[in-house]
Amino acid sequence: MTSTIVRVLRDRNAGLYLGAVVVSGFGSSALWLASGIWVKDLTGSDGLAALCQFALWAPTLMGPLLGTLADRTRRRPLLVAANLALAVLLLTLVAVDDAGRLWILFAVLFVYGACGVVTDAAEAALVATAVDKELLGDFNGLRMSANEGMKLVAPLAGAGLFAAYGGTPVALLDAVTFVLAAGMFALLRVRESAPVRERASLRARTAEGAGYLWGHERLRPLVAAGGLTMLTSGITGATVFAVVDRIGHSPTYTGVLYVVQGVGSVAVGVASGALLRRFGARRFGGAGIALTGVSALLTAVPHDATALAGSLTNGIGLPCVLIAGLTAVQRETPDALLGRVAATANTLMFTPTAIGIAVGAALVESVDVAILLPVLAGARLLIAAPLLASRPHRGSEEPRQAATSRPPSA
Repeated sequence: MTSTIVRVLRDRNAGLYLGAVVVSGFGSSALWLASGIWVKDLTGSDGLAALCQFALWAPTLMGPLLGTLADRTRRRPLLVAANLALAVLLLTLVAVDDAGRLWILFAVLFVYGACGVVTDAAEAALVATAVDKELLGDFNGLRMSANEGMKLVAPLAGAGLFAAYGGTPVALLDAVTFVLAAGMFALLRVRESAPVRERASLRARTAEGAGYLWGHERLRPLVAAGGLTMLTSGITGATVFAVVDRIGHSPTYTGVLYVVQGVGSVAVGVASGALLRRFGARRFGGAGIALTGVSALLTAVPHDATALAGSLTNGIGLPCVLIAGLTAVQRETPDALLGRVAATANTLMFTPTAIGIAVGAALVESVDVAILLPVLAGARLLIAAPLLASRPHRGSEEPRQAATSRPPSA
């Protein structure tokens, strides 16, 4: 496993890409928390502060449509342009100095989220061309580790910077990270052919990506299982304060549980490439979902040790099906469709989280978590069962033959 990770990090394109993920992820995570604090500071409203997250999340509902844009042009120039555009856009937040101008912040966050959907799709497609196909699983795992690592430190840095100097420096910091990311994407050595201009309508092209994903016998089970798992994850996320209350801690203890979960996610990201090769995408994803079921059972026990163990187990298990699904999409999808298929998969796997949070918020008021969490554990085991019982398809773990080629890395 270590030698494979070293191979990933020594690959010039992979190193540049991960560097772009780290720097832009740091800025995004810092702004993610600071934006809510900014709104709370100017208005005193918890509801308006919560709308910051909604503004960032809402564009994912348009994922299949926005992902089509990533198939209309070369992906590297698109990523460079999008990152530079976001850097310029963030400069407008300098004008937000009172509650009457908060509409600028919400507008920027919405566009920010929409650009994120497009760039995520373009990145997923570009990686399949820019990185050695044998290293895709390892790369996606390291990308997950980088993202989770930034979530452990960047929000606190953003909150501290806001407390000391206000919201403008946080926005400027995020703008700088996007400029750095654009530079790293520009340095990628990748040969992309010009996309074929399609005469079909935008609606038809969007439907083509969704149809390919849902009609694929190996991708559909992984994406569906990922979406159902994230639905249950949203429900358990809504129970976290009730869990903390049962073990006799103040609400701030939730921060400890989230940090422990993040540590688990970082760890499994590093090991995911080797585990994917050993077990295959379905069984790796299924085993991760089963671990989240064990996590729910541990969390149902009102004790500090089991709560911490449950958070760690959840952090280890939850990313598995997401990494397996993304890697399978990159390997099994033709290059011309990869942007829209990746965006559709992301929408189907991540949007259910918000639905789960809403459902969980209602359930936690009327159902004891000692009953709710074991029920969710059973549901997760049922979701995992078909993946664990499936036989690996011959060739399903083999790298996808892309329509474009990549020159050897320096």
